[in-house]
This record gives sequence, C-alpha cells and structure tokens, in this order.
Amino acid sequence: MKLIIAIVQDEDASRLISNLMSEGFGVTKLATTGGFLRSGNTTLLVGVEDDKFNGAMKVIERVCKSRKQIATSPSPISGTTGVYVPYPVEVMVGGATIFVLNVEQFVKI
Repeated sequence: MKLIIAIVQDEDASRLISNLMSEGFGVTKLATTGGFLRSGNTTLLVGVEDDKFNGAMKVIERVCKSRKQIATSPSPISGTTGVYVPYPVEVMVGGATIFVLNVEQFVKI
C-alpha cells in the first residue's frame, strides 16, 4: 500500500477530489498555505493499494496542470535601500507536488 501526499493549488483541489472519488479513491483534504506566493493550497492524502497507484497518479496528472500567473514581487528602487516597489512577474503555478510513501500498516476502526 502507498500513501500519496499531493500538494495542489486551491483552484485545482475540488475538481481533483471529485475525480479521485468518482474513480473510487478515498481522499483526506488538508488546508495548507504555500511558501513562495503565500497563496492557499490544499494537501491531499490518498491511500492506495499498490495495483491502483498508477491510476491515482494519472488522475492527478490529468487534473493538475501548470499555468502561468502574474504575481507582484517587491523590487528595490535603484540607489535607495529599504524602499521596495512592486512589479508584476510571470510565474508558473499549478501542477502538483507529490510525495509517495510506502505504508507498512493500515488500520480503519
């Protein structure tokens, strides 16, 4: 058995959960916050049997696509210290950060 820990953007989370559940995967949702853009994201815990692992990964890959987003990033004014002016920067967001752990034992009470 494997535990998939998938960190996805909030924008993708509800569609991913619906797709996983419709294909028979149980999902636990945790609300989390990202570091770089300090935007909301969602961490999903999905326990799967080894033979269903590839199916779950395909669902995640299908739903969570990377896309470009404009973010405001502070930039120092030339020649002045401690003064910052925000300017737009294009960044890639979305997709999924996935950790896969082997599960030694699973107990449901």
